[in-house]
Amino acid sequence: MTSREVRRLFLDFFAERGHRIIPSSPLVLPDDPTLLFANAGMNQFKDAFTGRRRPEAPRAASVQKCLRVSGKHNDLEQVGRTPRHHTFFEMLGNFSFGDYFKREAIGWAWELVAGRLGLPPDRLWVTVFGGSAAAPADEEAERLWREVAGLPPERILRLGEEDNFWRMGDTGPCGPSSEIHYDLGEDLASARGESTPATDERRYVEIWNLVFMQFDQRGDGRLEPLPAPCIDTGMGLERITAVLQGKRSNYDTDLFLPILEAASEVAGARYGERPEADVSLRVIADHARAVAFLVADGVVPANDKRGYVLRRILRRAILHGRKLGIRGSFLDRVVPAVVHGLGEVYPELVASRAAILEICRREEERFAATVSTGLDLLEEAIGKLAGPKVVPGGELFRLYDTFGLPLDLARDVAAERGVELDLEGFEEELAKQRERARASWKGGRGPAGEGGGRVVPTEFVGHRTLQVDGARVVAARAVGVGDEPPLPVTKGKEVAVHLDTTPFYAEAGGQVGDTGILIGRNFRGRVVDTVRGPLGIEHRVLVEEGELEVNQLVRAEVDRDRRDSIRRNHTATHLLHAALREIVGPHVKQAGSLVAPDRLRFDFSHFAGLADRTLADIEELVNEKILGDEPVLAEEMGLDDALRTGAVALFGEKYGDRVRVVSIGDFSRELCGGTHCERTGEIGLFKLVQERGVASGTRRVEAITGEGSLERFRQTAEIVRSLESLLAVPREDLVAEVERRLARLRALERQLQRERARSVKEALYERAESAQVIEGVKVLSGRADGLDPQETRELADALRRKLRSGVVILGRREGPKASLLVAVTEDLQGRVPAGELVRELAGIVGGGGGGKPDLAEAGGRDPSRLDEALEAALEAVARRVAASV
Repeated sequence: MTSREVRRLFLDFFAERGHRIIPSSPLVLPDDPTLLFANAGMNQFKDAFTGRRRPEAPRAASVQKCLRVSGKHNDLEQVGRTPRHHTFFEMLGNFSFGDYFKREAIGWAWELVAGRLGLPPDRLWVTVFGGSAAAPADEEAERLWREVAGLPPERILRLGEEDNFWRMGDTGPCGPSSEIHYDLGEDLASARGESTPATDERRYVEIWNLVFMQFDQRGDGRLEPLPAPCIDTGMGLERITAVLQGKRSNYDTDLFLPILEAASEVAGARYGERPEADVSLRVIADHARAVAFLVADGVVPANDKRGYVLRRILRRAILHGRKLGIRGSFLDRVVPAVVHGLGEVYPELVASRAAILEICRREEERFAATVSTGLDLLEEAIGKLAGPKVVPGGELFRLYDTFGLPLDLARDVAAERGVELDLEGFEEELAKQRERARASWKGGRGPAGEGGGRVVPTEFVGHRTLQVDGARVVAARAVGVGDEPPLPVTKGKEVAVHLDTTPFYAEAGGQVGDTGILIGRNFRGRVVDTVRGPLGIEHRVLVEEGELEVNQLVRAEVDRDRRDSIRRNHTATHLLHAALREIVGPHVKQAGSLVAPDRLRFDFSHFAGLADRTLADIEELVNEKILGDEPVLAEEMGLDDALRTGAVALFGEKYGDRVRVVSIGDFSRELCGGTHCERTGEIGLFKLVQERGVASGTRRVEAITGEGSLERFRQTAEIVRSLESLLAVPREDLVAEVERRLARLRALERQLQRERARSVKEALYERAESAQVIEGVKVLSGRADGLDPQETRELADALRRKLRSGVVILGRREGPKASLLVAVTEDLQGRVPAGELVRELAGIVGGGGGGKPDLAEAGGRDPSRLDEALEAALEAVARRVAASV
């Protein structure tokens, strides 16, 4: 039975029994920022189990994509070394939301495995919960297995909480579980005593776990019965497929063999011949699957969170490729086997094929450019170890700090080589570096006066007003004039001020801080910035008149025009985010932003630049929403309630129990504490001005709105008017006229280039008539600027024929780079090898190269030393000729 048939049979079986078939959720669960990735089949039904959401149907079945690479569910280190551990896997499951319970779940499980799937009943074992101080033994499940399945008591094992009691968390739904195990064969027995599923993981494989959610765990640890008990089951597709195909390793099934074959072909290593090579091939096969599904679900490599997990998996695959002797790019030749094998079941793989291959290529190039050197140096350090096989913490930190070697890769290499890492010494060096960084910072320590070093509570009222009369100064300190400056602070000095109430928005969430004025009795100060300091909202105030004192009452007034510009840009940022997700794809995730009065900047996860047409579509959609004058609504609610409404939350952001949700019609809904327009029409006009990459897998767009877009329009109109005047044509003919003139200019440049090339060739032909003779060998060296690479080779061949016996060295500038070519006639190739000579000369221009004895080329970064290299060529030829005599 193929893996595809197993999937189909499982879903059909439960569809026949009234279950609704639910498609797999993405690995990145859209409404659950608490999980890095889906790691179990029940994840997408979590709210249905807890009662927060009404289930789509009382019974459901699914095949869920899962990834386990972090936290409690972390199988990464075991991948490739055991027959059953994977990063990515598929989980078959059936679920009941208060509908059926143990009798049906156990009966159908037995009917499926022993009936439809045809597994021999005498090789099946089950485990049940044997009881604990918190909950009684699951006598009911044990009885049902005897009644429904006819299992003898000796093949029903009672185990404890760690094995057979499932909890969603410290509180919430929980209950006993029952696992079905399959006996792979007595010859695999590895237990010293009695061999059972409880003592022998090598011989017995768990194929299905049935969870009976019947309790609600309270905060005090008490278990109370749920009013509607539920069923949650999980069967690993990889494991059941291996059992059905008579394999003892998941890697020997049709799920992995095509991928292993592709990896073997690239590595030139046949699977099954060498144990260590097999480990690396299995790691590559497993990781290729994980990479393909992560990218297809919108994850791109990054240095934190989900993106870092993807980068780490990619780097582990590349590392094992290096172990197999692969030095070039190879994952883009392995991943297509994943797409081919699973693309029909998961169409997102086919749709994302180009993106997956491109990300693999880019990460391998990045690995080669940044990590490879550090790995080589680590291998060198390991090779030099004498005595205790421990890499010193100082050396480990040097490789991390100077060469960018990730600590997790260092751990992988150390484990492979059987050595240890001095992690304590590494942490000490890291702490020293942090201390050096802290010591280099200069500034005030914290407010003097009231507050006493504690957080100063400030009521922010800037969402509803831009002015507060009678705000009290609760703490203040002078800025940049010593550790404990005295108060009050006088004219011309800057002071950090904390108020009990403020309309000023402090920089957060990408939005810059407000500016404005503070006015009190005998005091006036200009607020130049508002930030979140160590003690809370901090106003940076430049004193213009009088003196500021603690407990003084002031009028706090925000610069209205500046705030309005910021509001327009912030609301436009939400529209932009929604437009990107709609047009570019739901994989787009915010990776940073800046909301300033003059512009907005938005960073997002995506693997390639956006085409002009795509940018135009995004701009058009945003302006459509602006022209629609949609209301912008903000409401406070509980975090869980907000997520249930579909509000977009940024993964990794810390949210309190109460959050602010900003909605723009049904187009955008995000958690956001920033300031916004009341209607989208206030934005005026949205104009994209730039799109570029800022990091691997991260793109950046910048845009302007309101007065900024109007000013841009004016500037553009002035440029058009100037071009009309300069070219003496109306604006409708400007593009055609510019194209005509550029075409004429290019034609003239080509003609000039041909003349230059002809002049260069003629000069060199003429010099060939009287080439220098060094130690009896004719040598012709000269500049060939203006020729392309092919013309240079053809010229070298012609000059070599003209010399009949001799050496030709040509140098030319290619923009900011230098190029060298050496051609040697056949009779001299043994005495003056071209490849050897060009390598020596390339060092002078800061580069390298090589080639065959008759023709070799090199490049360099310093064209200013080309003449020096050509002069040195004469001496280099002389040395080689003299040495060959």
